[in-house]
Amino acid sequence: MVRLEPAVRPFECFNLASCFSFIKIIQKKLKTNVKPRSIVLASNSPRRKALLEQLRLPFKVVPTFVDESRNVSENAKNLVERISEKKARSVEVEDDWLIIAADTVINLNEKIFGKPFSKEDGFLMLRELSGKVHKVHTGVCMVLNKNREIFSVQTDVYFRELTDEMINWYWSLDESRDKAGSYAIQGAGSVLVEKIVGSYTNVVGLPLKETADMLGQFGVEIFNDTYLNS
Repeated sequence: MVRLEPAVRPFECFNLASCFSFIKIIQKKLKTNVKPRSIVLASNSPRRKALLEQLRLPFKVVPTFVDESRNVSENAKNLVERISEKKARSVEVEDDWLIIAADTVINLNEKIFGKPFSKEDGFLMLRELSGKVHKVHTGVCMVLNKNREIFSVQTDVYFRELTDEMINWYWSLDESRDKAGSYAIQGAGSVLVEKIVGSYTNVVGLPLKETADMLGQFGVEIFNDTYLNS
Protein backbone atom coordinates (compact mmCIF):
# COMPACT_ATOMS: atom_id res chain seq x y z
CA MET A 1 0.00 0.00 0.00
CA VAL A 2 1.31 3.40 -0.94
CA ARG A 3 1.17 5.95 1.88
CA LEU A 4 0.19 9.40 0.71
CA GLU A 5 1.84 12.32 2.48
CA PRO A 6 -0.15 15.52 2.96
CA ALA A 7 0.82 18.26 0.54
CA VAL A 8 1.69 20.53 3.46
CA ARG A 9 2.47 19.32 6.96
CA PRO A 10 0.98 21.24 9.89
CA PHE A 11 2.84 24.55 10.46
CA GLU A 12 5.31 23.66 7.71
CA CYS A 13 4.54 26.88 5.86
CA PHE A 14 5.14 29.03 8.95
CA ASN A 15 8.42 30.86 9.13
CA LEU A 16 9.88 31.80 12.50
CA ALA A 17 8.38 35.30 12.50
CA SER A 18 4.94 33.90 11.70
CA CYS A 19 5.22 31.41 14.56
CA PHE A 20 6.06 34.14 17.05
CA SER A 21 3.20 36.28 15.73
CA PHE A 22 0.80 33.34 16.04
CA ILE A 23 1.94 32.67 19.62
CA LYS A 24 1.51 36.33 20.56
CA ILE A 25 -2.06 36.31 19.26
CA ILE A 26 -2.85 33.23 21.36
CA GLN A 27 -1.18 34.75 24.42
CA LYS A 28 -3.13 37.98 24.00
CA LYS A 29 -6.41 36.10 23.93
CA LEU A 30 -5.43 33.98 26.92
CA LYS A 31 -4.17 36.85 29.06
CA THR A 32 -7.51 38.67 28.82
CA ASN A 33 -9.59 35.53 29.31
CA VAL A 34 -10.60 36.47 32.87
CA LYS A 35 -14.13 37.84 32.87
CA PRO A 36 -14.42 41.01 35.00
CA ARG A 37 -16.47 40.74 38.19
CA SER A 38 -17.32 44.43 37.98
CA ILE A 39 -16.63 47.50 35.83
CA VAL A 40 -15.40 50.85 37.16
CA LEU A 41 -15.47 54.09 35.20
CA ALA A 42 -12.63 56.23 36.54
CA SER A 43 -14.00 59.65 35.69
CA ASN A 44 -15.43 62.93 36.92
CA SER A 45 -17.30 63.46 33.66
CA PRO A 46 -21.10 63.14 33.56
CA ARG A 47 -20.85 62.91 29.75
CA ARG A 48 -18.69 59.78 29.88
CA LYS A 49 -21.02 58.26 32.45
CA ALA A 50 -24.03 58.94 30.21
CA LEU A 51 -22.25 57.51 27.17
CA LEU A 52 -21.19 54.31 28.93
CA GLU A 53 -24.74 53.88 30.22
CA GLN A 54 -25.86 53.61 26.60
CA LEU A 55 -24.13 50.21 26.41
CA ARG A 56 -26.54 48.99 29.14
CA LEU A 57 -23.70 47.62 31.27
CA PRO A 58 -23.65 47.71 35.07
CA PHE A 59 -20.74 49.81 36.31
CA LYS A 60 -19.58 52.00 39.18
CA VAL A 61 -18.14 55.50 38.93
CA VAL A 62 -15.01 56.50 40.86
CA PRO A 63 -13.79 60.13 40.57
CA THR A 64 -10.15 60.72 39.66
CA PHE A 65 -7.85 63.56 40.62
CA VAL A 66 -4.60 63.54 38.62
CA ASP A 67 -2.24 66.11 37.17
CA GLU A 68 -3.24 66.47 33.50
CA SER A 69 -0.36 68.78 32.55
CA ARG A 70 1.20 68.25 29.15
CA ASN A 71 4.82 67.20 28.91
CA VAL A 72 7.18 69.26 26.78
CA SER A 73 6.81 68.43 23.06
CA GLU A 74 4.11 65.82 23.81
CA ASN A 75 1.62 65.47 20.96
CA ALA A 76 -2.13 65.18 21.48
CA LYS A 77 -2.31 61.41 20.89
CA ASN A 78 0.44 60.62 23.37
CA LEU A 79 -1.01 63.08 25.88
CA VAL A 80 -4.52 61.60 26.01
CA GLU A 81 -3.19 58.04 26.10
CA ARG A 82 -0.81 58.87 28.95
CA ILE A 83 -3.41 60.76 31.00
CA SER A 84 -6.06 58.08 30.49
CA GLU A 85 -3.66 55.46 31.83
CA LYS A 86 -2.72 57.76 34.71
CA LYS A 87 -6.41 58.08 35.63
CA ALA A 88 -6.92 54.32 35.44
CA ARG A 89 -3.85 53.62 37.60
CA SER A 90 -5.00 56.13 40.23
CA VAL A 91 -8.02 54.01 41.14
CA GLU A 92 -7.70 51.15 43.64
CA VAL A 93 -10.07 48.25 43.03
CA GLU A 94 -10.41 44.59 43.93
CA ASP A 95 -9.00 41.78 41.80
CA ASP A 96 -10.83 41.06 38.55
CA TRP A 97 -12.40 44.52 38.37
CA LEU A 98 -12.10 46.23 34.99
CA ILE A 99 -11.18 49.93 35.09
CA ILE A 100 -12.07 52.25 32.21
CA ALA A 101 -10.59 55.75 32.01
CA ALA A 102 -10.50 58.36 29.27
CA ASP A 103 -9.11 61.79 28.48
CA THR A 104 -10.03 64.25 25.72
CA VAL A 105 -8.22 67.27 24.26
CA ILE A 106 -8.58 69.48 21.21
CA ASN A 107 -5.71 69.97 18.79
CA LEU A 108 -5.54 72.94 16.42
CA ASN A 109 -2.34 72.90 14.38
CA GLU A 110 -0.50 71.16 17.24
CA LYS A 111 -1.80 73.64 19.82
CA ILE A 112 -3.57 71.75 22.61
CA PHE A 113 -6.82 73.10 24.05
CA GLY A 114 -8.00 71.82 27.40
CA LYS A 115 -10.74 73.23 29.62
CA PRO A 116 -10.99 77.03 29.89
CA PHE A 117 -9.68 78.68 33.06
CA SER A 118 -11.99 81.69 32.78
CA LYS A 119 -14.55 83.41 30.56
CA GLU A 120 -11.75 85.29 28.81
CA ASP A 121 -9.85 82.06 28.21
CA GLY A 122 -12.96 80.35 26.84
CA PHE A 123 -13.75 83.33 24.61
CA LEU A 124 -10.24 83.28 23.13
CA MET A 125 -10.45 79.52 22.54
CA LEU A 126 -13.67 79.82 20.55
CA ARG A 127 -12.38 82.80 18.60
CA GLU A 128 -9.28 80.82 17.66
CA LEU A 129 -11.33 77.76 16.62
CA SER A 130 -13.71 79.90 14.54
CA GLY A 131 -13.81 78.98 10.85
CA LYS A 132 -11.13 76.30 11.22
CA VAL A 133 -10.86 72.52 11.35
CA HIS A 134 -9.60 71.09 14.63
CA LYS A 135 -9.01 67.55 15.81
CA VAL A 136 -10.55 66.00 18.91
CA HIS A 137 -8.43 63.26 20.47
CA THR A 138 -9.75 60.89 23.13
CA GLY A 139 -7.53 58.31 24.77
CA VAL A 140 -9.07 55.31 26.51
CA CYS A 141 -7.29 52.98 28.92
CA MET A 142 -8.66 49.71 30.29
CA VAL A 143 -6.95 47.83 33.11
CA LEU A 144 -7.88 44.38 34.40
CA ASN A 145 -5.45 43.00 36.99
CA LYS A 146 -2.06 43.06 35.21
CA ASN A 147 -3.55 43.46 31.74
CA ARG A 148 -3.68 46.90 30.19
CA GLU A 149 -4.86 48.16 26.82
CA ILE A 150 -4.76 51.74 25.53
CA PHE A 151 -6.10 53.27 22.33
CA SER A 152 -7.01 56.70 21.04
CA VAL A 153 -9.49 58.02 18.47
CA GLN A 154 -9.38 61.20 16.40
CA THR A 155 -12.32 63.17 14.97
CA ASP A 156 -12.11 66.21 12.70
CA VAL A 157 -14.48 69.04 13.65
CA TYR A 158 -15.26 71.88 11.25
CA PHE A 159 -16.27 75.11 13.00
CA ARG A 160 -18.37 77.80 11.36
CA GLU A 161 -17.24 81.43 11.40
CA LEU A 162 -18.12 82.81 14.82
CA THR A 163 -18.84 86.43 15.66
CA ASP A 164 -18.10 87.90 19.07
CA GLU A 165 -21.84 88.13 19.60
CA MET A 166 -22.25 84.38 18.97
CA ILE A 167 -19.39 83.56 21.35
CA ASN A 168 -20.79 85.76 24.11
CA TRP A 169 -24.24 84.22 23.64
CA TYR A 170 -22.84 80.72 23.86
CA TRP A 171 -20.74 81.44 26.94
CA SER A 172 -23.79 82.91 28.69
CA LEU A 173 -25.47 79.48 28.48
CA ASP A 174 -22.96 78.16 31.02
CA GLU A 175 -22.47 74.77 29.35
CA SER A 176 -18.90 75.15 28.13
CA ARG A 177 -16.91 75.90 31.27
CA ASP A 178 -15.75 72.35 31.96
CA LYS A 179 -15.38 71.25 28.33
CA ALA A 180 -12.19 70.86 26.31
CA GLY A 181 -12.09 73.65 23.76
CA SER A 182 -14.85 75.51 25.61
CA TYR A 183 -17.77 73.92 23.76
CA ALA A 184 -20.16 70.97 24.10
CA ILE A 185 -21.17 69.42 20.79
CA GLN A 186 -23.96 67.46 22.50
CA GLY A 187 -25.61 70.69 23.62
CA ALA A 188 -26.15 74.15 22.19
CA GLY A 189 -22.51 74.04 21.09
CA SER A 190 -23.68 71.99 18.11
CA VAL A 191 -24.75 75.25 16.41
CA LEU A 192 -21.09 76.27 16.28
CA VAL A 193 -20.19 73.22 14.19
CA GLU A 194 -20.53 72.91 10.41
CA LYS A 195 -19.74 69.19 10.29
CA ILE A 196 -17.58 66.45 11.75
CA VAL A 197 -15.61 63.62 10.15
CA GLY A 198 -15.31 60.62 12.43
CA SER A 199 -16.85 59.50 15.70
CA TYR A 200 -19.42 61.82 17.28
CA THR A 201 -19.20 60.10 20.68
CA ASN A 202 -15.44 60.63 20.57
CA VAL A 203 -16.04 64.39 20.53
CA VAL A 204 -18.41 64.06 23.50
CA GLY A 205 -15.72 62.20 25.46
CA LEU A 206 -15.88 58.42 24.94
CA PRO A 207 -15.77 56.70 21.51
CA LEU A 208 -18.44 54.05 22.01
CA LYS A 209 -17.78 51.78 19.04
CA GLU A 210 -14.09 51.42 19.85
CA THR A 211 -14.84 51.12 23.58
CA ALA A 212 -17.30 48.29 22.90
CA ASP A 213 -14.69 46.52 20.76
CA MET A 214 -12.09 46.76 23.51
CA LEU A 215 -14.56 45.56 26.14
CA GLY A 216 -14.95 42.40 24.06
CA GLN A 217 -11.22 41.73 24.40
CA PHE A 218 -11.71 41.74 28.16
CA GLY A 219 -14.57 39.25 28.03
CA VAL A 220 -17.40 41.78 28.10
CA GLU A 221 -19.43 40.81 25.03
CA ILE A 222 -22.18 43.41 24.96
CA PHE A 223 -23.73 42.11 21.72
CA ASN A 224 -24.70 38.69 23.08
CA ASP A 225 -25.32 39.72 26.71
CA THR A 226 -22.59 37.37 27.96
CA TYR A 227 -21.56 39.80 30.70
CA LEU A 228 -25.08 40.87 31.63
CA ASN A 229 -26.26 37.30 32.06
CA SER A 230 -23.19 36.01 33.92
